[in-house]
This record gives sequence, C-alpha cells and structure tokens, in this order.
Amino acid sequence: MAAHPLSLLTPDEVVTTREVLAAAGELPEGASVVHIILAEPHKADLAAWSPGDPVHRRVTALVLPGAGLTMVELLVSVTDRRIEDRRVIEGMRPTLLFGESFLVICACLEHPDYIAALARRGITDLSNVQIDPWPAGSFGYGVEEGRRIARCITFLRETEDDNGYARPVEGVIVHADLGTGEVLEVIDHAPLGTDPIPLPPQGSRYTPEHVGTLRPDLRPISILQPDGPSFTVEDNEVRWQKWSLRLGWDPYEGLVLHQVAYTDTAPDGSERARSILHRASISEMVVPYGDPGEVQGWKNAFDAGEWGLGRMTQSLTLGCDCLGVIHYTDITMANEQGEPWVVPNAICMHEEDYGIGWKHVDLQTGRAEVRRSRRLVISHIATVGNYEYGFFWYLYLDGNIQLEVKLTGILSTQAVREGESSPYANPILPGLAAPVHQHLFCARLDLDVDGTDNRVEEVEAEVMPMGPHNPWGNAFRPKVTVLGRESEAKRETDSRTSRAWRVVNPSKLNHVGRPVGYKLVPTMSTPTLLAHPESSVGKRAGFARHNLWVTPYAPGEQRAAGDFPNQHEGGAGLPEWTAADRELDDTDVVLWYTFGVTHLPRPEDFPVMPVEYTGFLLAPFGFFERNPALDVPPSPPGACHDPGDCHT
Repeated sequence: MAAHPLSLLTPDEVVTTREVLAAAGELPEGASVVHIILAEPHKADLAAWSPGDPVHRRVTALVLPGAGLTMVELLVSVTDRRIEDRRVIEGMRPTLLFGESFLVICACLEHPDYIAALARRGITDLSNVQIDPWPAGSFGYGVEEGRRIARCITFLRETEDDNGYARPVEGVIVHADLGTGEVLEVIDHAPLGTDPIPLPPQGSRYTPEHVGTLRPDLRPISILQPDGPSFTVEDNEVRWQKWSLRLGWDPYEGLVLHQVAYTDTAPDGSERARSILHRASISEMVVPYGDPGEVQGWKNAFDAGEWGLGRMTQSLTLGCDCLGVIHYTDITMANEQGEPWVVPNAICMHEEDYGIGWKHVDLQTGRAEVRRSRRLVISHIATVGNYEYGFFWYLYLDGNIQLEVKLTGILSTQAVREGESSPYANPILPGLAAPVHQHLFCARLDLDVDGTDNRVEEVEAEVMPMGPHNPWGNAFRPKVTVLGRESEAKRETDSRTSRAWRVVNPSKLNHVGRPVGYKLVPTMSTPTLLAHPESSVGKRAGFARHNLWVTPYAPGEQRAAGDFPNQHEGGAGLPEWTAADRELDDTDVVLWYTFGVTHLPRPEDFPVMPVEYTGFLLAPFGFFERNPALDVPPSPPGACHDPGDCHT
C-alpha cells in the first residue's frame, strides 16, 4: 500500500494495471504498452492531503493496439481496480518502442537491397554489423505519411565488443515501418557506377585493454562517513539538513523532484517548512545536427519525447558513477508487454564536500572563521544510443538548488574520403568526422515560492548615462521588469547585464519589506536553437528558440514539445500554449528554461567524450533574512585542521 499520493510506482501496481486492462479487453493480441505512469494528483488535491488520509492511486496507461496511428490512453484506478477514463488518440506516434526497433533491425539484415548496398562497400559478413534506428522527424517523405517509421543507419564492428562508431557505413539509409516491421526502402546515396565513401581505415576503442599502458601513479581517494550520511530516506521522502523533498520518476523525464521545501525559523521562533518547488524535471531535450546534406541533414532527436530519458536510464555502480556513502533507489516502470520492469540503483544519492562555504578573517583581531560547503547530490544517468546524459540535482546548505547536466558518451560520426573535409563536420580520425550539433534541454520548474501566488521579474544591471547624477560615469543599478503576460516572458539570457529571473511572492514580505523570492541564474552555456524557425526541427523544437518561457500552471502542460513529438509536424507544446497570451502576475507560475551546449567536435572528444557540463542555479533572493548557512558548525579537527597537517 502506498504511503503517500506521490510514492513511487510499485511492481504490484503495474501487475494490477495490466490485469485490469486485460480483463477489459484493452490488450488485444499484438498490442504494445507504451507506458504505465503514476497519475500525479492535481495540486489542490495534493495540498489538501494529510498523513493518515486514504491514498487513492491512479495510473495512466498508453496502449498501442496495432501497427497504425491509433493509441488508447486509459486512466486506471489501481485502488479500485477499474478503468475510470478512456481516450482514443488518432494520428499521433508514441515514443520509439524497443521491441519494434529490434524487429526493424532484423528486417534490415535480411533485405536484399540492404545486403547489396553493404556488399558494394566490401561488407559481406553481417555478423558484426551495427544498425541504429533513429527517430525519423518530419520531412515530407512519402514513406512518412500514415506510418510510424525509423531511419536506420549502419556501422561496422570488427568484433562484437568493438566501437562501431569508428566505422560508419556512409550513405546507406533504411526507412523502416516500426508498426509492421518491414523495410520500406533502402537509399544508397552513392550512385551506381561511383565508388562509395570507404570505411574509415582505423578503429578506435576505449576499454582498458585497448588504450595502452594505464597510469600507475593515480592513488585512490576514500570518502568516509563513519557516522553515516546526514540524510534520511523514508518511502520516497528525502530529508537532509533543512531540506525536504520527494523523489519521483517519469519514463520520459527521468528523475523528478516533488515538493521541495526548506525549514527555517519563523519570527515567532517556531519552525516552518517553506515551499520552493512543487515539481522540477527535464521536460524535453533536442539534439539538432547542423549538416544540411541529404545523408546527415535529417538527423535530430528528441531524447525525452522520442526515446525517454527515464526509459533509457542505467543502473549505477558504487565507486564509479557515485563515490561515498550512497543510497540507491530502484525504479519501477512497465515494459512493452505491460509487465513490471525494475531498474536497480537507478537513482543515486550521496553527500559531497564542496569546498569553502563562507570565510572571513577579521584583520583587527586576526580571528578567522570558515565553514565548509556541502551538497546533497541526487542523480541518474541515461544512455540514449551513442550519448550519455547524467542529471545531477544539488541541494546546498545555503539554500541554493542547482541542476548540472554532464554530457559524455560517443559522438555520432560520418565517414569522409581521406583528404576531403566538410564545413559542417570536424575531422576526428583519418577518414572519420563528426557533424556539428547542439544538445538543448528544457527544464520545467513549477515554483511555489512560499505559496502559489507568485510573480516573475526579470532582473539585470542597467548602466546609467554620464551626467549631473553620474559625474564619474560609474553608476549602474538593478533594473526590474515584471513579466506580466506570456508574450512578455519569452526571453533570452544576456551575460553583459547579468540577466536573471526572480520569482517572488508579493503577499509575503521579508524583514526589509521586499517580497520573498528565488531567482533563476544562468550559470553555464545557454545557446538557443540555431536551426531556422521554419526548418523541420525549428517547427518541432519551438521551445528551444528562447531560454525562458513562463506559463500559468495547467495540469496538462508538461512536455515542452507536446506529448507526442515523434514525427510531429511542429508547433505543439510551448508555442501552442503561449499563443493564448495568458496573464502571469500574482498566479501559479511555471518556468521553462532552455540551456545546453553547441558542440563543435574535436579529436579529443573521441573515442569517448570527456564530460562537458551545462546547467543552471536557483538561488534564494530575499527568501531568508540572512545567510542561511551561518549556523553550519566549524569543521571538527581532522585532515589539515592543524597547519602542520597540511604539509604531511
């Protein structure tokens, strides 16, 4: 029995859901279950719930009955074992399914045109051929009409455990029908009578036995907490220092943070838990490629909506993915047969020392005061084809909340003729290049700063002109602009003015008479979509045209590119919702923040890419009356406590 309306989905609940669907005839032969997701209660219902109240559990099940473009969405009461609502969805495509993707790979390997295209390139043994099905996008090809398709590209491994991305089979693209499992057409972009682009001449592996001599002098670092960690986890509720939150999970968004609150002392001396975030997640992400050629130009992937950051998550390993005293959380989803699918150790939680938190030496007395910073780390890592994405949420002792995304894995590659180059790809090995591309993430941040009636302000530094009131020309001041409507809240970052966005509660004033608030601070790279707005990906990834969007809270608005971006013609999600130009002032607001990296590949990014970082910070701005980390105790005696120890 679930302890809370937001408790994580359990295997028993998935089993019950499948039994209810099967008994109602909603799982005909050949049907696939796209997902079974906990139906989160509406905010008002959640706010009204108290410990000890009954917990009514519902899930949303999405069923694909057959090969076409019809899906059935069902709201199932797990508590009452019945279907409460049923909706037929026509003309949309679900995320790419694993079982269907496997069938089209098998179909490719048996198709005579595909076999012939590989034979033209000297490949006759198909045992180590690697086929990657990609989302097809929407480009007006005839095969796209009325079908759910994948575009398949090919790589060659020398052995089963080789790095296939070192040897792309350039110019061969297969269009396959995911519903029927059939090959629709094999496109060979090397015309008959011409020599295809050859396979790159050398492989490139990254496992220890293939990289040469390993460094012998890298000594271990041990992280010890003899008294255990400072956090507790009960059900899915996490408490650390003055923070509390609930862990959530979604097959598309991956890790979700619910009901993030901070406990401090009220003016009357009592303790109070103050709300900051109702829900925070990665709503969508897109990887658009910048090569306009017919072989590479169609590549773009919505890794949340088309594959699923939760569905592609990996089990984590102590001492490698996470270091220290670790708490792991297993995650339950449903496989495509509607059965429980448990990912062990999907979420990792631990504490990290983070250097100096604050410090001052009083030059009059010589007294030094310093406190160490520490953060709680909550993370998961998704492998989406060739790339890895690590999502790391950090909570700090001083009230800061940070999301850091770590990008690693292997570049998507293309073969080139030796001596030739492309303006849209950088060489990384002889005969091998990597196209330029972007990784753009959209975080959905449902902030409830001391309540739900909030306002969003843009804050930046304004330089004042020289004159009688600025005789030395040094004056600048904070400029505050209220974002009162959705049309006013489509904004870009500006590092010249240190632009940030502050969410305040006008009805809650701090001790200096200003509204309490939290601000969204761009801290790392913040590109927007470089593709033209009228391009295929530009229409589909409209969310990525601005760094910031603000909407009033609406329960059905959760995916920045819409619920079903796969092969969608575009315009769904944020562009569609904000066309209503709704009022934002003094309401329940949701911030959507786009950030990421523009990747111009380099040889050092291969055969596996060093981690690249991106993310943002949520920082208190008038939320507290003073530095909230003042009460952090001095560090106890230990390593480097005595000056002599520091030289040991």
